[in-house]
Amino acid sequence: MVLVAVATSVILGSVLEGQLDAQLNAMKSRSEALRPFITNRLSAEEILQEQPLPAGTLLAIQTPPAAPSGAVMTSDGEVVALTSTQIQQLAEGLRAEGPLVVTIEDVGTYRIEAYRSGPSVIVVGVSRADVATTFTQMLTTIVLLTIGGLLLLAAVTAWTIRAGLAPLRSVADTAARVSKLRLDQGEVSISERVPARESDPRTEVGRVGEALNTLLDHVDESLDARQRNEERMRRFVADASHELRTPLASIRGYSELSLRALAQSHDPLTLETTESSLDRIQAQSLRMTTLVEDLLLLARLDEGQELIYGSVDVSRLAIEAVGDARPVGPDHNWVIDVGEEPVMIAGDAGRLHQVAANLLANARTHTPAGTTVTVTVSVEGTDAVLSVHDDGPGIDPAISAELFERFSRADRSRARQTGGTGLGLSIVRAIVEAHAGSITVHSAPGDTTFEVRLPTRSVATT
Repeated sequence: MVLVAVATSVILGSVLEGQLDAQLNAMKSRSEALRPFITNRLSAEEILQEQPLPAGTLLAIQTPPAAPSGAVMTSDGEVVALTSTQIQQLAEGLRAEGPLVVTIEDVGTYRIEAYRSGPSVIVVGVSRADVATTFTQMLTTIVLLTIGGLLLLAAVTAWTIRAGLAPLRSVADTAARVSKLRLDQGEVSISERVPARESDPRTEVGRVGEALNTLLDHVDESLDARQRNEERMRRFVADASHELRTPLASIRGYSELSLRALAQSHDPLTLETTESSLDRIQAQSLRMTTLVEDLLLLARLDEGQELIYGSVDVSRLAIEAVGDARPVGPDHNWVIDVGEEPVMIAGDAGRLHQVAANLLANARTHTPAGTTVTVTVSVEGTDAVLSVHDDGPGIDPAISAELFERFSRADRSRARQTGGTGLGLSIVRAIVEAHAGSITVHSAPGDTTFEVRLPTRSVATT
């Protein structure tokens, strides 16, 4: 706007100066008609009175040896003669170069031009008062409009920027509120979000709000996962402590009983009691050793260790697992369904045998006598599928969600006769996932199936 104002002023000045030059040329042409008056040696004042010219006109004449004379036509149509001082100022202005502009005291500023007509020198001029007035008014208007336009533009720009950055303020307010929440402990839920109207992904600023909302969603989910992990860890510690406390209490009790008996006497009955106590101590020690080994195996599997890869025939592995389960569960019906072709995968044979053994032990432990347990091996696409099906009572829906969690048991009383330590299925899942496989369970009364899927493609040895 400033550049437009400057350019307009320059162009307007040029146009006005051009009009002034045209008026001066026209005045010069009209002054030719004044030659008879000049020849009669009339003064400039007398000539303008005899032959009036337009208002704002200046006429000066010098015909040697007479003294120069000059006069101007005022805006009121009056003729005013120039004094000798004013004529002197006019003469000094004629010595300049280029377009001649002279300022005469008490008269004004004139654009003048001198020419010779016979022995006389004639000076004609046109007042610049109208040009100066027009230029000043126009320049004032341009300046005022420019300043007003800039102020209006500043106001509109400020409002537009504030409106455009409103989502950023909302993002900052949301972030400030979230920063005041306690996120370091306990159950935490972040409910603060940037409003939907200020998180429009179609705008750059709205994408910032959407990104913050996405970040808060992820943080909220992470905090929920952290809380679940903490609760699971507390439950795990409690379960592990309970499992270890029972055999330790038994060992301590039987050892104290044996020591007390030996301190009192060494008769055959005492020795027999001590021997029985030592047997119980050994049994509890074996139980505790098994539990610790299972926990250690889970820890190593979580760290990606403990697997030794090689070629594994899943069909042969299933046959051996069923062969081991028959003597332990003679009151169950054991069925094996495998194809004639071996199903080969890359994996740890010992750990995969533990998977099949744990699944069969789970089916044997939690189903009544007479239950039929069917082990099937097949290939589906790129997966080897090992499924263990039984027609027992099924799994309680209340524990189906946490069936593969550590120390999970169908019997909450933890009675030893109803199962083991509760780590069998969690070990199965850890081993299967370490082989890049998956395990699922589908259960209904009379129809329960554990399905293990393992990739048949080659797996890099570790």
